[in-house]
Amino acid sequence: MTLPSSDLKTKQSDISSFVGKVLRDHFGKGPGSVYVSISNPFVTIYVKDLMSATERVLYSGNHEKTLKKTREFVMDKISDEIRSYIKTITDIDVQRLYYDWSLENQSGVFLGVGPSVSDVSYPPYPGQDTVHDEIILMSEKVEKRPEKIYSLRVNDRTLIVVREGLLVEIEKQLIHDGHQEVLRLSKGKIEKRMLDVERISSKIECDIEDYFIDWDFKKDQSFTIFIMKPNN
Repeated sequence: MTLPSSDLKTKQSDISSFVGKVLRDHFGKGPGSVYVSISNPFVTIYVKDLMSATERVLYSGNHEKTLKKTREFVMDKISDEIRSYIKTITDIDVQRLYYDWSLENQSGVFLGVGPSVSDVSYPPYPGQDTVHDEIILMSEKVEKRPEKIYSLRVNDRTLIVVREGLLVEIEKQLIHDGHQEVLRLSKGKIEKRMLDVERISSKIECDIEDYFIDWDFKKDQSFTIFIMKPNN
C-alpha cells in the first residue's frame, strides 16, 4: 500500500497527536516531540524528551531497572489502544507493538508490525550490504548468525532491520523457563555495545541519532530501528 504524500503526512500527523496524548495521560508528561513513519507493514513512532520528574529521580539514582519495569507496565496498558488506532488510521493490522528506550537520550521508539513482514519488497539502498554485514557480525558475537536478514530504508530518518532465526539453545531454554524479560534486558545491553554504529553511519551517509532493538521470542525475530538526523 503506497499512500499519496499528502495523505501519508496526514495519517502520520494523526498518529503523532494520538500517541502524544496517550503518553501524556499515562506518564503524567507528554513527549517533547513525536515522529511517525509509515511504510506497510511497519509504523515507526519515535518519541523525544520523554521523562517525568519521578523518572528523573529514579534514573539519577541508578534505578534503571525499576524505571524500565514501570514503563513496561504502562506499555502493557496502552499498547492495544495504540495498535487499534494505527489500524483505524492506516488499515495495517499491527500484530504487536514493539518498543525500546534510550534513557540517556530521554527517547524511545514504538514499532508497529503487520502480519506480512516476510512477504513485502525490501528495495536496496546505499550502504545496505554494510548494514547487513555489521548486524550479522554483531549477531555472531552475541548469539549466532541469523538465518534471514532484511532491511527497509523507510525515509531519510528511519531504517528498520529485521533478523529471523537467531536464538541459541540456552536462550530458548531461558524463554521456556519464563525468563524472557531478563534475557531481553541482557541481550539489549550486549547487542547495543557490540554494534558498530559509526561504521553503519558512514556507509549510509547519515548521522545516526538513536538506535533501538526489540525481539519477538516466540517468532524468533528481532527488529533494530535506526533513527537518523534528517538531512538539511
